[in-house]
Amino acid sequence: MLNRQSLHPIHHFVLITTWVLLGVNATIAADTVEFSVRMLALDANEGVVAGDVDGDGTIDLVAGRNWFKGGDWAARPLRNIDDWNGYVQSNGDYLFDVNGDGRLDVIAGSFLPTEVFWYENPGDESLRLGKQWPAHLLKDTKKSQNEGQLFEDIDGDGRPEWIVNSWKKDCPMMVYRLVESSSVDAADSSNEKAENETADASDGNAKYTLVGHALGETANGHGVAVGDLNGDGKTDVLVGQGWYQQPESNPWTQPWIFHADWDLHSSLPMIVTDLDQDGDSDIIIGKGHDYGLSWWEQTGVDESTGKLNFEVHEIDSSYSQPHSLAWVDLDGDGNKDLITGKRYYAHNSRDPGGTEPPCLYYYTWDQKTKTFTRHTIDEGHVGCGLQIVAQDLNGDSKVDIAVAGKSGTYLLLAK
Repeated sequence: MLNRQSLHPIHHFVLITTWVLLGVNATIAADTVEFSVRMLALDANEGVVAGDVDGDGTIDLVAGRNWFKGGDWAARPLRNIDDWNGYVQSNGDYLFDVNGDGRLDVIAGSFLPTEVFWYENPGDESLRLGKQWPAHLLKDTKKSQNEGQLFEDIDGDGRPEWIVNSWKKDCPMMVYRLVESSSVDAADSSNEKAENETADASDGNAKYTLVGHALGETANGHGVAVGDLNGDGKTDVLVGQGWYQQPESNPWTQPWIFHADWDLHSSLPMIVTDLDQDGDSDIIIGKGHDYGLSWWEQTGVDESTGKLNFEVHEIDSSYSQPHSLAWVDLDGDGNKDLITGKRYYAHNSRDPGGTEPPCLYYYTWDQKTKTFTRHTIDEGHVGCGLQIVAQDLNGDSKVDIAVAGKSGTYLLLAK
């Protein structure tokens, strides 16, 4: 557990010394992974994703208005995005071949606008000339107040779902399937009408359209995750107010069972994993707009209520707004590590600690002591926004990091 310390600039650079003197479990040990830090852009964009968008065999980055070619990492135009109330009007970037031409396109949603657009990869010559990518409507969801999305396969069909989280509690929790436009049959259409949804015909020669399903009508709230929480082999969906249990079969023809086991203002995503290796799923949670990072140890089921019980263990409360988390083997030891940091200037600095400097850390897990040890990636420059990329970005078999937030879009290559 780390005790909260102020991160105001006047004493920012003495924090490590202070924590060592206090005996706190923070470290810059010799085996800590170090990174070279490079700013790629400075704006208020908070989304970033990695993939080979130009087909040359190297990984590129997409971050808001630009894509960055792997190797030289120079900014190249992709799309226009409006600024809104201190934000860029986009809450995440995702890559998928929407029109089936073999090239990765970008799918992106927004905070308040209800439309989900896809941005068509324009091909070699247009990419070489720095042309913007044509925008096409994929779905008008008719739903606003979107905190963000996950893009993950939760029904096991090999194709990811568009999982939309809202900061508003009393609204439907929506999941949208990517369905081939030619195969949206009468059953799908009937279900969509029941959910007050329609299967839009996407423009731009899209092979797919988004077909929506409401997991439930009135339980949502800030924060989202996917994972098998109750051990039945099915992927469940977690939100700020609790979790939705996937039905045993036919998940898109019926509501999911909702369990109001908590009421949080949590990270996007939370992490579902059997952290203590006792056979059930635990949860790692950041307080997206406050101080606090913790792991929730699942301790069983209340026989009288059926509610899952958790014991909460603090990981770190020394900085605020750990809004986005990543869970990946960063140091190559075969065990996954936790990456998170400060979502700099969220809510235009009105959150607790909102004006304190950005920071980015990773945490190693010790199974014997059941504790996390913090390692510094950067303090004072690099924060994170709504997404964290953690994968080999330069082909040296080391895990690198890319983040985008109001402190800038950064590439961090492992040394």
